[in-house]
Amino acid sequence: MFGLSDLKQTRVYQEALAEGEERGLERGLQEGERLVVENLLRVRFGELDSQIQAIISRILQLPPEEFTPLLLHCSKQELLKRFPPEKSPGN
Repeated sequence: MFGLSDLKQTRVYQEALAEGEERGLERGLQEGERLVVENLLRVRFGELDSQIQAIISRILQLPPEEFTPLLLHCSKQELLKRFPPEKSPGN
């Protein structure tokens, strides 16, 4: 009889497990980076308004060594100028 312990020994199971762990780790790192950016922005500017919330995903496209100095040194106006609002389709 083929049991759960037998299934766990198969190559397919091992590969699926490794892929799931890798995806989970990647997602966790992305969420952690987002929290760091949000926290730095809150410390600098207080509550995050809709303008700042709208640029967070664009800030996260930069590597941490680029976005960290921006978050520490740029004013809100400078950040909004550097990351202008994206135009919605149809505009």
